[in-house]
Amino acid sequence: MKSLKSINLLLFSMITFSTYSQEFNSDIQLRPRYEYTNGFGTLLTPTTEHTSFIGNRTRLNLNYNDNKLKIKLSLQNVHTWGDAATATVSSKNGVTAFEAWAEYSFTEKWSSKIGRQSLSYDNQRVIGGLDWSNQGRSFDAALIKYKGAKSQLDLGFALNADSEAKVAPATPYSTDVFKDMQYAWYHTTVKNLGVSVLAMNVGKEYLKTPTEVGLSYFQTFGTYGKYAGAKLGVDYSLYGQTGKIGNNTVSAWEAALNVGYIFSPKFKATAGYEFLSGKDQGSTSTMVKSFAPIFGTNHAFNGFMDYFYVGNHANSVGLNDISLKLDFPIKKVNASLAPHFFSAPNKIISGGVEQESYLGTEIDLTASYKLYKDIMLTAGYSQMFATDSMVALKGGTGLNDTTNNWAYLMVNINPQIFSTKK
Repeated sequence: MKSLKSINLLLFSMITFSTYSQEFNSDIQLRPRYEYTNGFGTLLTPTTEHTSFIGNRTRLNLNYNDNKLKIKLSLQNVHTWGDAATATVSSKNGVTAFEAWAEYSFTEKWSSKIGRQSLSYDNQRVIGGLDWSNQGRSFDAALIKYKGAKSQLDLGFALNADSEAKVAPATPYSTDVFKDMQYAWYHTTVKNLGVSVLAMNVGKEYLKTPTEVGLSYFQTFGTYGKYAGAKLGVDYSLYGQTGKIGNNTVSAWEAALNVGYIFSPKFKATAGYEFLSGKDQGSTSTMVKSFAPIFGTNHAFNGFMDYFYVGNHANSVGLNDISLKLDFPIKKVNASLAPHFFSAPNKIISGGVEQESYLGTEIDLTASYKLYKDIMLTAGYSQMFATDSMVALKGGTGLNDTTNNWAYLMVNINPQIFSTKK
């Protein structure tokens, strides 16, 4: 009996010790979004019409944290209202693990993170979480992380395969856009200035011969900086791309500058410019000159109607984007108005004739309102005023023939449902 009591006491002591300084919390996100699309992503044609739908994201996030170990499990269901019958026995898309990772701290500054995880750096131009999209973006990756008082370093590694086949497949890997990836990201802060440097190497498989799969690598490297003063805010980015995609050499780059000023608590203006390199239409060069923000949250750039770099505009004429964002809260509503003036830095050829470089203007109006502590309402309206050059580039009909616009209303419900600390 004494032995049994001793064992019970030992087990109790172990449990008590293991639960010391532990935290566990859970939250739910429900995010339905209504969209009216009337020329979203590309111009309408005489045979296409507008459409409306409601997309929905549901997430359950489970977070564990103790002195050494952090674990996150994020379960997700993404569907469109009506894609399954009201009496269905299962969801069309089912439940997936959006994130499932563990991070172990070797010291106060060094840790390692492994598993399915969302990667997001700086302004998310090159690597972002793609939160606007209902499915988001996450990577199967391993990270080595350093975090000091004023500096951070992430070293990331990823390797993709279609299956656990024990022999090499005869076709290139195509489930995702890369076969393997390695990157290093370093960030440092000096007073109000933060500067980051990114170097990323991406491998893509291709059919080298009819019977041989090849692997080529291209690199993205550059810097991002942000200054945040009391009234003045400035950020910049400068990235280049080199290497090879298949048999083609890569030489492309991106540059952007945004300058914002807070004139009053109720008015802020930000002027911006971004350049993304491209190639003349009709060029016979095999060199890849078009910059590709491969893992970026691209919806946040170049207009909300997603005419550029959101599953489109790859290997095209590049882009000049001049923008002016005006932020002006109206009582409890945060509103913003952002016109974008688009032009092509390279030649657009239609019918053998070079077109004007000006592509058109998009105007984005956005408003958000916090209905409750866990409920945010966001609405937006955008309209594209396309020129004949945009029609020549993308097809469809321009300003004189039809209206191309888009509107949405999104409800984000995100309460914490459980939290405990021992």
